[in-house]
Amino acid sequence: MKKVNRGYRKARYVVYKQTILNPIDHLWTFVGGFLGIGCIAFIQSELHHFSVLEKIFLIGSFGASAVLVYGATNSPLAQPRNLILGHMVSAFVGVSVMKTIGQLDIFWLTCATAVSLAIIAMQILKALHPPGGATALIAVIGTTKVKALGFMYVLSPVFSGAMILLIIALIINNIPKDRHYPYNPKVSPYMGRRKKYWLNIQRTLGIR
Repeated sequence: MKKVNRGYRKARYVVYKQTILNPIDHLWTFVGGFLGIGCIAFIQSELHHFSVLEKIFLIGSFGASAVLVYGATNSPLAQPRNLILGHMVSAFVGVSVMKTIGQLDIFWLTCATAVSLAIIAMQILKALHPPGGATALIAVIGTTKVKALGFMYVLSPVFSGAMILLIIALIINNIPKDRHYPYNPKVSPYMGRRKKYWLNIQRTLGIR
């Protein structure tokens, strides 16, 4: 019963922490996400008419990356190294699996291998970025035109799109004084105060 109660308190703490945010944070999250995804979509649809390529410049995993780099700026998984390297190594693994195991024409095996190897590769490189799993999977299950890109998929759309998300994040996430990206506790005394605040919340909820 004690374990159940402790688990409940931890779950309540997580929910509480995620919902008690300064309203202005929601605004900056929206601005960052809007500009980041908007820039990639604009380049595809307006500048180079990439729409005829079935939107291969704008891949679904970028949406998940936007959640991290604009909505969870202090997360280790959202930092620049994780964003760029995580996507690129996952893309490389995905294409490699597609060109090797994919030739066996065993769909489930190809998908499972691509994602699992991408996770391991990100862990080894200390660049774990959850959306990278989707990037690897897209290389395997994407359209014929996506697969036809081969290893160019690593550079575009993956690297180019991730760089756009990063540039926007570096600009938007550093405008308000209470947001810093990349996260660096040495230049963010506000984050130190907030850490103490959450420690007090944990003690109040009986977690610590």
